[in-house]
Amino acid sequence: MGAPPSPRVRRVADRVRLVVAEMLSRRVKDPRLGFVTITDVRVTGDLHHATVFYTVLGDAAARAETAQALASARGLIRSEVGKSLGLRLTPSLEFQLDELPEGADRIESALREAAARDAAVAALAATASYAGEPDPYKHPDDAALNPGTVLSSQTWGHTLGADDDDADGGIGGTDGGRRGGGD
Repeated sequence: MGAPPSPRVRRVADRVRLVVAEMLSRRVKDPRLGFVTITDVRVTGDLHHATVFYTVLGDAAARAETAQALASARGLIRSEVGKSLGLRLTPSLEFQLDELPEGADRIESALREAAARDAAVAALAATASYAGEPDPYKHPDDAALNPGTVLSSQTWGHTLGADDDDADGGIGGTDGGRRGGGD
C-alpha cells in the first residue's frame, strides 16, 4: 500500500461518495439498477480519477444489470459530482463491484470449518491417554524417594561433609575449613 491519502483527497472522496449515493437513490431511474450500496470511493492524489466501489443485493444477473445501469448513468453522475465539488477538473468515475462481502463470506466459512475441526480435535484430546508417564520429567523431590537417583553437586558435597570421619582434615573434615593436613 502507499502512503495514506491527504486530507483533501479524503474530503473529495467522501463528497464523491455522498453525491453518487444521492444520485443513485433519487435521480437515476434505471429499472436495471438493483439495490446498490456505495461502500467506498478512492480518489487519486491528483484528483483526476475516482473509483467507486459498490455492492448489489442479489444474484449474478442482478449484479450484471446494475453494472450496465451504472455504466449508462456515468455521465450524468459525473456532471453532478463536478457541480458539487467545484473543482477545476471533474474526476473521471469508474464503478467497480466490491468483492469484500464475498471475500468476507469465504473467510467466515473457513473460520467456521476450522472451529469445527478444532472442536473435533478437542473431543479426541479429552478422551486421550498418555503413551508413557503423564509427567516424564524428574523433579528435585524425586531424589529422596528414589535412592538410585543421581544427586546434584551441592547435595553431593553436603552428604560427603556429614559422613567424613577423616582425621587428616580433608574436605568436609573438622579442621575448620583449612586445606591440607592437621599440623
